[in-house]
Amino acid sequence: MKLLKEMCAIHAPSGNEVAMTNFLLNYIEKNKKNWKVKPKIYSGNGFQDCIILVFGKPKTAIFAHIDSIGFTVRYGKELVKIGGPRTIEGFELVGEDSKGKADCKLHIDKSNNITYKFKRDLERGTELTFKPNWRETKEYVQCCYMDNRLGVWNALKVAETLKDGAIVFSCWEEHGGGSVSFIQKFLYEKYKIKQSLISDITWVTPGVPHGKGVVISLRDSLIPRRSYVDKIIAIAKKSKIPYQLEVEGTGGSDAKELQMSEYPWDWCFVGAPEDHVHTPDEKVYKNDIDAMVKLYKVLMEKL
Repeated sequence: MKLLKEMCAIHAPSGNEVAMTNFLLNYIEKNKKNWKVKPKIYSGNGFQDCIILVFGKPKTAIFAHIDSIGFTVRYGKELVKIGGPRTIEGFELVGEDSKGKADCKLHIDKSNNITYKFKRDLERGTELTFKPNWRETKEYVQCCYMDNRLGVWNALKVAETLKDGAIVFSCWEEHGGGSVSFIQKFLYEKYKIKQSLISDITWVTPGVPHGKGVVISLRDSLIPRRSYVDKIIAIAKKSKIPYQLEVEGTGGSDAKELQMSEYPWDWCFVGAPEDHVHTPDEKVYKNDIDAMVKLYKVLMEKL
């Protein structure tokens, strides 16, 4: 899990994903010679900080967002949320401004304002993210930003053997989206792709525990087209790979922009469940990760 550990420590909050983009481009350039098919790479001008990999004759696209939640320094010691991080007194935060690196602690003041504790005021606009603290046992991995570095890691593992398909590394997902809109247009018009899998991480709930396999989501705040989801479930059932079904009424992903687009995209969220969501302690069961990679490889071949 060395690659996953390394990615969890990269500073890439929504809107400032460039460090993660550069890391991925370097990783892809270094490793693509060992992949079954060398992809066509789209990045840079016209794609902002996103990356698209196209393998062979693609029918299905994997979407994995590379941004994370965090905080923006406002005025003085005040913080504004990036996305939906949980705010608990004492959470360790890290960042950097022109005066140097900052190792801070989250603080909730008497008026319930979110602030930080540090020896000096940070420059306004400085981004703070959770301080990485990697923990690994035989059964679990735990760190900040499993959501969604694990979804990215999954996509990179699928890339190793993918013959036909597309992989999208998108931005801004945690803070309202914005990149998938132009990417889905590009993929539909250039490659006629109109179906997708969302490589993201979901929640452990009373109905979705650790250790029961990868989650196929029947719905969250949005509802995918049932015939497409049923097709995915049928493939999963036949594969004998452990999976579980999720029904939620809240939450979202890159699928939001696909469903709202002018093109007829199908989508399904498929990902491992994690505990301690949107905290520095996101925890995932290793067997669920294994099931996620295996099911993605089967789905990209069978869909």
